[in-house]
Amino acid sequence: MWIADNWKDYEVIDTNNGEKLERWKKYVLVRPDPQVIWNTPRTDKRWYSPNAHYHRSNKGGGEWEFFDLPDQWTVNYKDLTFNLKPFSFKHTGLFPEQATNWDWFSELIKSSGRNIKVLNLFAYTGGATLAAASAGANVTHVDASKGMVSWAKENAISSGLKDAPIRWLVDDCVKFAEREIRRENKYDAIIMDPPSYGRGPKGEIWKMEDSIFPFIELCAQLLSEDPLFVLINSYTTGLQPAVLSYMLNTVMVRRFGGYVEADEIGLPVSSSGLILPCGASARYICL
Repeated sequence: MWIADNWKDYEVIDTNNGEKLERWKKYVLVRPDPQVIWNTPRTDKRWYSPNAHYHRSNKGGGEWEFFDLPDQWTVNYKDLTFNLKPFSFKHTGLFPEQATNWDWFSELIKSSGRNIKVLNLFAYTGGATLAAASAGANVTHVDASKGMVSWAKENAISSGLKDAPIRWLVDDCVKFAEREIRRENKYDAIIMDPPSYGRGPKGEIWKMEDSIFPFIELCAQLLSEDPLFVLINSYTTGLQPAVLSYMLNTVMVRRFGGYVEADEIGLPVSSSGLILPCGASARYICL
């Protein structure tokens, strides 16, 4: 498992009965987590005095209960700064487990010895975009949500990357990739974090199981003659690391050579020493 264990401003304190107790800098949140199916004693007092608690509804969705939490605050990861705020369906605007991938591709970019063009698709609030830009890459950031792109821009400003070579685009990722192919634009690296299900700005439907393999085939046409890496993240139940690995092997390795690594990603739990699984990633490296 690839573990995001270099955080100072974030911590999974404890896990119990479908929930996780987290520290985001100085604020403590309780949020649901479907992986936490065990039930152990809640000995940490912070379970009973969090700054906010997201309660999941039996009918789906849920709602926040706030005690003492600002509308917005920041956390830092190395030289990056992220603006956080509680919003729909338990999220805060950051997936801290992805830091293990940020560290991985940042080293690849820095050690490449050349100018790297990165395409970040389904780019959300820009964690991977900022990590790549901080490592020296030129980044194209694409997400179908105008609000998410605006949030990512705020994170760039907070991280001192306002003038970094980042191109911000609100667009459907599939349609954008198709246009880039027609324009014959090429990238040295592609990052994608596709949703299980989603709709584009014009109602385009994305369903992970049906759409991801054709999309990988499409994106292969966007890679330069000397690509550096491709990273795929998945939070979709049923798409195991081996499935992601097989898709990248089938498309990328056959075309460019290189190799694929795939595994779960996770976060350490302070109280137990266990690792909380948080999804899967596959990394294609072209050597």
